[in-house]
Amino acid sequence: MTTNRTELLTLFHKMATEIAEKEFPPFTEQTVISDLGIDSLAMLELVGAMERHFEIRIPDEQLVGITTVNDLLAVVEKGIAAARA
Repeated sequence: MTTNRTELLTLFHKMATEIAEKEFPPFTEQTVISDLGIDSLAMLELVGAMERHFEIRIPDEQLVGITTVNDLLAVVEKGIAAARA
């Protein structure tokens, strides 16, 4: 399964919309996640959804310091790469 950044960003938008139960305006990888109104609980739900979708495990210590969409996507990409190794 090949996943590029555009696909990850689209998936993040879809999952965030479902978890937050609201539609988000367009955003970029540089968008700060908390600026979207996603709190820490919703963030954990979002990470869990990503883990299930890609059948990966993201260690909790990798979640520390995530502030932007790009930060989260980078951690997901790392998890996908580790699962393939």
